[in-house]
Amino acid sequence: MKVAKLYSFNDIRIEDIPVPEIGPGDALLKTKASGICSGDVMPWYIEKKAPLVLGHEPAGEIVELGTDILRSSHQLTHSPTHPFTQLPIHQFKLGDRVFVHHHAPCLKCNFCRRGDYVQCETWKNTKIIPGGISEYILIPQINLEHDTLKLPDNLNFEDGTLIEPTACVVKALKRANMRHRDTILIIGLGVMGQLNILLARKFGAGKIIGADMVPFRIEMAKEFGADEIIDVSKYNLVDSLKDLTDGEMADLVIVGPNSVDVMKQGTSCAGAGGTVLFFTPAKPGEQLTIEPNDLYFRDINIITSYSCGPTDTADALKIIEDGTVRAEKLVTHRFPIEKTAEAFRLTAEAKDSLTVLITFY
Repeated sequence: MKVAKLYSFNDIRIEDIPVPEIGPGDALLKTKASGICSGDVMPWYIEKKAPLVLGHEPAGEIVELGTDILRSSHQLTHSPTHPFTQLPIHQFKLGDRVFVHHHAPCLKCNFCRRGDYVQCETWKNTKIIPGGISEYILIPQINLEHDTLKLPDNLNFEDGTLIEPTACVVKALKRANMRHRDTILIIGLGVMGQLNILLARKFGAGKIIGADMVPFRIEMAKEFGADEIIDVSKYNLVDSLKDLTDGEMADLVIVGPNSVDVMKQGTSCAGAGGTVLFFTPAKPGEQLTIEPNDLYFRDINIITSYSCGPTDTADALKIIEDGTVRAEKLVTHRFPIEKTAEAFRLTAEAKDSLTVLITFY
């Protein structure tokens, strides 16, 4: 089978490797589409994992099931599940159209009990094999049990690739405790910024203000429901926000770019009692210096949000199913696996694209 393997940021190769052999509780997925995450085009972040098969936003069709699953599917008619588990493995069958998360938690540890799935050691150590941009993917039993979702009939495979990025936004807005009629500032209007606009509107934001410098993304943000846009290539962000909010600033600031300078700017955009959400990590070695009393006396909260867990993917699936998020809105480019390097470069340019998919049709 073909895979797209990254050796360095500018060295992505299409290689042939054996199709994985599944174990008794595993499944084999024939990949139909897989997204390129904006996080994967941060050189420092992706190169520390190299060499690796790219991709962690796949959707596809189950074409092989382990012997334990086949046996249990004949023997069992019901099995109790953890409240945050999607399906017991015996409920999967050949031909199922699914999304699979690349990590899956144990659902038993203290972190899982608190809903902090990404801190679970099992979550950190699980993975899909060999990766998302691969003609076939081995879904380990724990991923199959704890974070694999069947796609409803009204969703296609491209919609399925949006579950993981949408779930990251679901988790972020939960952690930020966004309230009805809040004024939201979203800095950075790539696909994750656009998803933040769509979900903030769905969750009852009062006023949504976007900030970016790329004309294409600014126009898309207007289409997706942003009330105001600040073109930071032309205008000062803080001064413009003051004008748009009559000096009250934002109740919630979502900082997308992986930049300490933008993070610091984001804290200046929060109004009294507001929240600043760091949606993306900073570059290694960068230091964020703040005046503690400025935060203290204005009651500013700084929140982080990293990745997502099974409750978030389940919520994301419902949001996609109701039409708030769909591939027809967000997917701008499609490439075959042979052109993964080109798709990767397009995503890294962060200009006239949103979601870029590798498709296997």
